[in-house]
Amino acid sequence: MKKWFIKSDNGLTKENFKNNSEFSYITCQLLANRKIDYKNVKNFLYPDYKYLHNPFLMKDLDTAIEILVDAIDNNLHIQIVGDYDQDGNSATVVLMKGIGFFTDNISFAIPHRMEDGYGISKGIVDSAKKNNVDLIITCDNGISAFEVVEYCNSLNIPIIVTDHHQVVIDDEGNQILPKANAVVNPHRLDCEYPFKELCGAGVAFKLMQALYDELGGDEDYLIDLLQFVAMGTVCDVVDLVDENRFFVKKGLEILNSSDNVGINKLQRENEVGKITTTSLGFKLGPCINAAGRLDSASIGVELFLEEDESMATDYAKRLVELNEERKSLTNDAYSRINAKVRESGHFNDDIIVMYDDELHESIAGIVAGRIKDYYYRPTLIFSNAKEDGILKGSARSIEDYDIISKLREFSNLFEKLGGHAMAAGFSIKKENLDILRKSLNQNSNLTSENFVEKIKIDCSLDFKLISYNIVDELKLLEPYGKANPEPLFGTKNVEIKSISVIGKNKNVIKLVLSQDDIEFSGIIFSNFDKYISYFNKKFETEDIILEQNNIKNKFIDILYTPVINEYMNNKSIQLLIKDIR
Repeated sequence: MKKWFIKSDNGLTKENFKNNSEFSYITCQLLANRKIDYKNVKNFLYPDYKYLHNPFLMKDLDTAIEILVDAIDNNLHIQIVGDYDQDGNSATVVLMKGIGFFTDNISFAIPHRMEDGYGISKGIVDSAKKNNVDLIITCDNGISAFEVVEYCNSLNIPIIVTDHHQVVIDDEGNQILPKANAVVNPHRLDCEYPFKELCGAGVAFKLMQALYDELGGDEDYLIDLLQFVAMGTVCDVVDLVDENRFFVKKGLEILNSSDNVGINKLQRENEVGKITTTSLGFKLGPCINAAGRLDSASIGVELFLEEDESMATDYAKRLVELNEERKSLTNDAYSRINAKVRESGHFNDDIIVMYDDELHESIAGIVAGRIKDYYYRPTLIFSNAKEDGILKGSARSIEDYDIISKLREFSNLFEKLGGHAMAAGFSIKKENLDILRKSLNQNSNLTSENFVEKIKIDCSLDFKLISYNIVDELKLLEPYGKANPEPLFGTKNVEIKSISVIGKNKNVIKLVLSQDDIEFSGIIFSNFDKYISYFNKKFETEDIILEQNNIKNKFIDILYTPVINEYMNNKSIQLLIKDIR
């Protein structure tokens, strides 16, 4: 059972409504819940290029531009080194296309997950030296690549690090930076850039914004790069506020009229119509990530740089194939490991720690996330590493448990360790696995209350207040994502008029709901078995779909998002049900 809480608006709703009376009180409350005060309402709802921050406020960016302009002016060989996830892919494309506007003497390298590991490696630097690279620029990686940057220095290859990950802090609270020619990262302690939540592609774009300002580049061409920034921003799940909101809103607009051959082919192969944050996060982005997990992430970069229709089709088909393989591997691994969790009794542990010798290391994080969601407990999943006797793992956590802080309490058990409050990656010696499980569980400080998932509701809403105008106005808050979730409303004592099962696979529940003689249809797309079981129990029947007579005078509370549904030229307001009780 989940617990429902109404968000606090911190007293901002009335102030927002007083100063922005053209919007409904409901919209003003939603903005207040997202910590948007009345002075920033217009900027939030109508993001624009003119509101972007000055890129030169970012520490070392001026130095990076000097080095980059010199390389362009002297036709030096520039190499972009990205990362194997979607954000790293997008950042690489932004720099390849952005710098490529001024020079053809540019190439890229993407680390191989299994051979190189995360980020720039000595192998990549050796290859760069062999190919007469004169300047390396990292994107979405490099902030902790101390040894590799020193290696570049020893080979006299200048290197600019652009990254968005947290900087390394020593025991005295001082930052430790790689000794690159320039280190561009908004998380630097000495960086005064006002917005810290950029993804790797976002930081890359800020570098390009400065370059185009310096060299007088084509602004329309620069803005066109936002289609790739939007992909990285959505898929890296950074806060969709401030600059990120403009990046995604404008980027989606460009994506849906894009002339990029690769995007169009990937869209077609995935049978995606209009590109949204949902299709980026759950359809297109996973295809790029799948290449980084199971093959070479370079395929994704090649796709978006390719201009030949036939080649782009081949790349897109390959990415879809890899994603299907990834989904199959993930489903098999999840079923296998979840069975082990049940059989071993570890589902009762405060912290679930599991090892599977068949698991492909690249999907450990996905499986950990699914196990965590199923049991709502912090979960660590381990697989075999390349080195004998070493296990690699990923962790996913719950709201009340800072996973990286807890793991650092037992840092002596780890060979490598990194991450943040909700996720972590690490490696350990196999003999330390049981010790780690025991240590984490004996020191978890978690209670049964922590294992109850909490759902935060924007506000209570009676059916009489739901209108087409309100639903249309809610669209101003799009695109939704982290820090700007889809609006969630709650209504108590709603009468159920009917329950039916619909959909091609008969796994969607449709409800007809009524309050004070106002009716709406409600749709439940997920957890079919769970909700059918709930209804059977509530109505004391074996099959609620067949025994509709048992429904009379039955009431429930619902959480939902109202949307406009258009089907067969009929338009209606529909409630997307997120939870019931």
